[in-house]
Amino acid sequence: MNTSTRQAGRTIWVATRAMALFTIVLGVVYTLVITLVGQLALPAQANGSMVTDTQGSPVGSSLIGQSFADAEGDPLPEYFQPRPSAAGDGYDGGASSGSNYGPENADLIEAITERKTQVAEFNGVAEEDVPVDAVTASSSGLDPHISPEYAAIQVARVAEERGLSVDDVRALVAAHTNGPDLGYLGASTVNVLELNLALDEREE
Repeated sequence: MNTSTRQAGRTIWVATRAMALFTIVLGVVYTLVITLVGQLALPAQANGSMVTDTQGSPVGSSLIGQSFADAEGDPLPEYFQPRPSAAGDGYDGGASSGSNYGPENADLIEAITERKTQVAEFNGVAEEDVPVDAVTASSSGLDPHISPEYAAIQVARVAEERGLSVDDVRALVAAHTNGPDLGYLGASTVNVLELNLALDEREE
């Protein structure tokens, strides 16, 4: 066996050992360590930030929006409604996306105009009182939050449908309104799933 052959064999053996080592360290050990840290330090987040009902059954994730509509797709009046979704047929986690329409796209303008009319009629408010997030989808199509302004125009409808006082429903909205991250990043938001779950639990 000549020198070049031995050198090639040694190089292959070193490369093989390095690949095996890094596969074990980065592919197995690192994964197990991060999983363990996640389960110990942030178990809720590590397991999908699941939201459960009073029986402990999962009803969704606090990070992913969902529709509150009947089988025909009509919004249920007793629930707060989320913002529109362009992800698949709506809030499809496997098709996360916005519409990718530009602000001057004719289809987008038509859709926003129609949504504004529908939201205004559904909530009994003037079209100029309909906030932007009520008629536009988020970039992911999965945003679980709405603005406090959108929640506010829905309070009277939800209160009437559930036989609750406006003040009681408004208090629930306030209890489920989160301020900006770190106190200054972004805007205040309302998690629709958590708010609707609180409404259901109130009536149990």
